[in-house]
This record gives sequence, structure tokens and C-alpha cells, in this order.
Amino acid sequence: MAEVLLYHHIQGLTDGVRAFADDLRSAGHTVHTPDLFDGRTFASIEEGFGFAEDAGLDAVRERGAAAADELGTGLVYAGFSFGVMIAQQLAQTRPGARGALLMYSCIPVAAFGGPWPAGVPVQIHGKEGDEFFEEDLPAARELAAATDDAELFLYPGDQHLFADSSLDAYDPEATALLTERVQGFLAAV
Repeated sequence: MAEVLLYHHIQGLTDGVRAFADDLRSAGHTVHTPDLFDGRTFASIEEGFGFAEDAGLDAVRERGAAAADELGTGLVYAGFSFGVMIAQQLAQTRPGARGALLMYSCIPVAAFGGPWPAGVPVQIHGKEGDEFFEEDLPAARELAAATDDAELFLYPGDQHLFADSSLDAYDPEATALLTERVQGFLAAV
């Protein structure tokens, strides 16, 4: 079983993010969900982003990295949207990463010194019509083409935070498929 460090999206550590983590736990994985916003959740992406900017984006990222420091090596780093920035950076730069799960976002690998580390599998998930993911899609395609250890999954629709059951964007069918793929990934690492 895998040990996963899962970073929430810009609306905070919502009940939907907790439910996703619980689904992974029910399959026997250990899942850590640090709360980078100190218990705050937000009704919209814009409100969450405003909070993160006020708190300092670098400070929030540092808080995320500190959560990884407490756990050691051998982790699968996972993130939803905003959390991808932290998860991807750690997967690319920390020795001992077992894998990465990048949901709704992907940063160009060059941003973290590139190339993608050999032997670190990665899955990228997003909706093909999601306005936020569309700007990350070139980086996702580049990463998927750069290594045999990468898989890119596109789902029909335009919802951004579609695997969060506590939000209006929730898509149960796409979430079921994403969860199945993630469970398969975690079983293999």
C-alpha cells in the first residue's frame, strides 16, 4: 500500500477532499491531508485565491513543503489544482518520491528544474473543456510525452474541481473513473 501526501485545492480542505482521501484510505493506503488554510474553506475559487494571495503564496507553499518534511521519503505526492504546484515540485525535487498524482493542473517541468525524474510515475487528470486546465494542458501533454512513466487522462466536460463531492462542480461519473485510475496507480507503486 502507498503513503500519499494529498494537497487540497484553492477552496481549502473541503469535505469533498476529505471524502476523496477517505476513499483511498478504505483501499488500505495511508493518506495525509495537510490543511494549508488553517481550517478555512471558501465558496468560490476567487475567494480562495484571494485568501491565498493575502496569506502569501510562497508562505502557503512553504507550509505544504513543511508537511512533507515531517513524513520523510517514499511518498506519493498528490494535489488538486492549487495543490498540484506543491505536489509536483516535491515529486520532481525530493529524492525518494514514489509517484505523483496531478489533478486539474500541471506545471511545466522546467519550472522546477526539469526534467521529470526517471522512475517516478505520474498521472495527470483534467476535464478537456475546463478553462483553468486548458492553460495547463500543453505542460501536461509535454510531460506525458517526455517520459514513459506518465499518463494523461482527459474527461469530457468543463468542470474544474469535478472530484470534490462537496462542490457544485462535482461529476460523479468522472470521479468514479478518476478514482479507479488513481487506485490502480497506487496499487502499482
